[in-house]
Amino acid sequence: MRILQVCAEIYPLLKTGGLADVAGALPAALSACGAEPRVLLPGFAPILADLHDAVELARLTPPAGLEAADARLLRGRLPACGVDAYVIDAPAFYLRAGGPYADAQQHAYPDNHRRFALLGWTAGQLAQGLDGGWRPQVVHAHDWHAALAPAYLRAAHDAGVRGLPASVYTVHNLAYQGLFDSHHFAELGLPPSFFSMHGLEFHGRINFMKAGLYYADRITTVSPGYAREIQTAEQGCGLDGVLRQRTHDLTGILNGVDESVWNPALDALLPAHYSVEQLEGKARCKASLQQELGLAATPTSPLFCVVSRLTDQKGLHLILQALPELVARGAQFALLGSGDAALEAAFRAAADADPAHVAVRIGYDEAFAHRLIAGSDVILVPSRFEPCGLTQLYGLKYGTLPLVRRVGGLGDTVSDSRLETLDEDATGFVFDDFSAAGLLGAARRALALYRRPADWKSVQQRAMRHPSGWRDAADQYLGLYRQITA
Repeated sequence: MRILQVCAEIYPLLKTGGLADVAGALPAALSACGAEPRVLLPGFAPILADLHDAVELARLTPPAGLEAADARLLRGRLPACGVDAYVIDAPAFYLRAGGPYADAQQHAYPDNHRRFALLGWTAGQLAQGLDGGWRPQVVHAHDWHAALAPAYLRAAHDAGVRGLPASVYTVHNLAYQGLFDSHHFAELGLPPSFFSMHGLEFHGRINFMKAGLYYADRITTVSPGYAREIQTAEQGCGLDGVLRQRTHDLTGILNGVDESVWNPALDALLPAHYSVEQLEGKARCKASLQQELGLAATPTSPLFCVVSRLTDQKGLHLILQALPELVARGAQFALLGSGDAALEAAFRAAADADPAHVAVRIGYDEAFAHRLIAGSDVILVPSRFEPCGLTQLYGLKYGTLPLVRRVGGLGDTVSDSRLETLDEDATGFVFDDFSAAGLLGAARRALALYRRPADWKSVQQRAMRHPSGWRDAADQYLGLYRQITA
């Protein structure tokens, strides 16, 4: 099974969120199941720097509107990811001083529609045999950046091209859709009929994600819970009607954890190792973290943590409201993240006011994220919505009990700890009401359980045994690929 995975970022080379973790882990999991995946990526600097044995496969001559000076397609291998790759080397599009999607001031690049349409168009060319030695049976596009790939495949089919691969489109976060003004449609090189209600048109604008939802043979998203939620008006972000129409083509497949990266028994980024059978190293990780952050060196104080983008989606204002009571009840708190300036300032102020109990690091540091999760007792994920969530999976793996809101993949992966479930399936703490009161109710249960070390350890060990690898997800993806290529 030859699979072309199309995405904009990939761990460990380029990461702005969970998409990169999935893009980096899924090819290896598919390979372990006997498949032959390759990835197609934009030529951002970190990706070009890791591309080994690169050869020029073709000069790219996209339709008028998508031209990029000196655009060419390279083929090689990304050793950091362990995958064969195609990389679009178009310096004018991808080698910029800012990030992959926005400049240093966080202003989206005005030509993003062209930059990522070129990604989808190139996927369409590979689907039609641009590489004479390897042709995919499935094109698997991820999120809005790659969402035009199924549209270019449909356009090729409508133009009479036969033998095209099937297509799968995965929604990682429906809230980010790739919206652009309608006058840019002429630059995409798609048939005029594609700009309609049955196509890319969305309230008079271009919607890249809608193209993926409309034209792909199958749609997946990253948890069964989120697959249900996005078909509702509340969580559908305006696309719930399209998703309901395609409900029989929509599947929720839970993300996994790359166990070569996230494993407390082997993690080279930790000051001490530990496992479900030998937990002593976790206490050393906590002591080291408290020292690193300047928190009071009290091993009996439960340490709550957050690793997150600071956005409205993540419910972090609930934590700010709950923080005084958590600290008053003897807890400590540490955060790693960046995003909304007001949230950054509010968390900084909380740390400045009580540095013995609250620590904040603005930004993102992968190595520190590992130390923070390993050294904490509880990881907070009180999201308004959450397609899958990865930090709660890392928490389970590291024995750092997740405290989550029952939404999307959070509800699919964490089982609440109540008196009647402690000896059954409890792996964390779950609340329903999107409010500080709801969060505090779960936090009080966490604090009560923490005061019962034997019960805490039992739940902790069950959490660490929770199946979290990629094998099951890879099997489900392969099953889906076989269905649509049979």
